[in-house]
Amino acid sequence: MTKTIRTMTPFLLSDDTLLTIEDVVRASGGPAKIDFTPGVTERMRRSRAVVDAHVHGDIPVYGLNTGLGGNVGHRIRPDEIEDFQEQMVRGRIAGVGEPLPLETCRAALFCRIVALAKGGAGISPHVHAQMVEMLARDVVPAIPSRGSLGTGDLVILMSIAAVLIGRGSAYSHGLIVSGSEALAAAGLEPVKLGAKDGLAIGNASSATVAMAALSLDAVRTILSVHVAAATLACEGYGVNPRIFDPRLAEARPARGQVAAALLFRFGLEGSDLHAPGAARLVQDAISFRALSQVTGSTFAAYQTARAAVEIELNAAADNPLVMAESGEIHSSANFHTPAIALAFDALAIAMTHMATGSANRSIKLMTGRLSGLPNYLSPVGGASAGFVPMQKAISALQAEVRLKAAPASLDGLAVSDTVEDLAPQSALTVRKLDEQNEVTRWLISIEAMLAAQACDLRAADGTRKLGPVGTAFKAITRSVIPALDIDRETGPDAEALHDALWRAETVARIDALFAGVPSPISVG
Repeated sequence: MTKTIRTMTPFLLSDDTLLTIEDVVRASGGPAKIDFTPGVTERMRRSRAVVDAHVHGDIPVYGLNTGLGGNVGHRIRPDEIEDFQEQMVRGRIAGVGEPLPLETCRAALFCRIVALAKGGAGISPHVHAQMVEMLARDVVPAIPSRGSLGTGDLVILMSIAAVLIGRGSAYSHGLIVSGSEALAAAGLEPVKLGAKDGLAIGNASSATVAMAALSLDAVRTILSVHVAAATLACEGYGVNPRIFDPRLAEARPARGQVAAALLFRFGLEGSDLHAPGAARLVQDAISFRALSQVTGSTFAAYQTARAAVEIELNAAADNPLVMAESGEIHSSANFHTPAIALAFDALAIAMTHMATGSANRSIKLMTGRLSGLPNYLSPVGGASAGFVPMQKAISALQAEVRLKAAPASLDGLAVSDTVEDLAPQSALTVRKLDEQNEVTRWLISIEAMLAAQACDLRAADGTRKLGPVGTAFKAITRSVIPALDIDRETGPDAEALHDALWRAETVARIDALFAGVPSPISVG
């Protein structure tokens, strides 16, 4: 029997390592081996020494010698501290719902490992080493999808601690099995938690960070494909390309606008739209004319969300926080993540503006009196439906996108005997954006299909030169679906293009179209 060799992603973390969204994405894809420089190891050792020094002390330390939440006033005797850790873990496995996808759970384990290496939690070295081995051997705790309030991910991250002690459940070879079975299959044994270890693992936002990082990676691809599809729509509609003149963008250089104008200007370079007299109108509809403003605002919202997530990714956001330099441990509220929640709510609103523009461009392309093309993009005319029935799908999709723009970061219930009385609902804002992303992709796919048809019809009287992005993107579209000549089933066409357009290899081809053009969504 041939043994499967699994590629392992390597990471080396030093004192000054700053991880990125892309690092989380890389770690989510399979087993990962994390090594630490001596400075990181020493920092963790000193941090643990502070915890050990407080075990037999008189100073109350949250979650070390006190209860949690509403039980904070209860003191735990030194001889009960270690046993309390397992009790704490078991009692707080309270997440519900389907487990997060394997890639998200793997990313969460990675995020918690690297955050613990900051030394703010004072975790026992042997427990941290076991987490590192689990990631390397692809023992991935199955984390419930619901239960986090944005005040740390305590009740869902405890699923990681559960597997460490041989409880809970984990992904193993693509299946979800018991934690003990997953450890045994990887040649690992359950560990004994030391003082504060259970809280160290669970009282953080690593699951939210993982979800957010993968969500932002999806947004980046959507923005890239959006620029390409909108560029082709400009070609098909016959826009006035002067709207992307750098002088116009720089006259009011709102954040992201100059970069967006540059991308569209690059995409339309050399197009026949620049020929004298080619512009059909002095001023096009706003869904075309404001492309750089709307896209630029979405770029800005994306960058804000990215910055918030990467701060959290590289932070020691533990409660209580161990400060090795002074030998102190203090309660902290750094687990509270309103910056992520507010940024993701804002990004969802920005994406709605972008998606609505896409929907309106699609309908404009089908409206003959506005586009100068055959009505409904049908070359047959008469009673031909062309693409007009697709307007109903477009309207339904836009309504769903708009629904997902409703803010989720508004506060909820007070819990834990009303001690925890503010909650930004960060995980919910991320999940809501993921749901919106799925629908937005459909609108962009439909815009691409209609833009390709419009370009074909506009070139019907002779050869028409498109810019570099339009040429390449139209070829991608036509490699999947042919032009519409007589009425046929357009829903299956849209589905076929949608399936092809969002594959990783297709997105990589689209990214390559803009190689060398600096923008917030550049790769490499």
